[in-house]
Amino acid sequence: MATSSQEESGLGDDEVEVVRTPIDLTHLTNLAEATFGDLVKAVVDVRLGVMAIGGGMHADEEAALLDAGSHQGDLWGVNLYPGAHGTSDWIDFDSMINLRPGQGSRSRSVEDAAIRDQILAIVERLVTHG
Repeated sequence: MATSSQEESGLGDDEVEVVRTPIDLTHLTNLAEATFGDLVKAVVDVRLGVMAIGGGMHADEEAALLDAGSHQGDLWGVNLYPGAHGTSDWIDFDSMINLRPGQGSRSRSVEDAAIRDQILAIVERLVTHG
């Protein structure tokens, strides 16, 4: 598994990177271009303040974070659109892993505004724009 200390932008398909320290927006742009074109799938751990990127599915990133010590209830899937950074379209809170009726989440979206705010804060801290 790659870590955020690796600065290469050429992750292979489905190679999950756990981001613990800030990465540049250019890194996300390169990853998007190498995978889905305009988006990067990400899973954010709202308790630990880390995220995983680079998987083909949110479930891949979820698994990497669980292996790294995260708890499932703290993990939320999002899609990041590097080209839309700075706009309201930058983060899309849509993922199958967010569908958790037992936790009150009955849709693919992150319905809880407080959790959405936590996710936004973590992603903004981990992705630099310089």
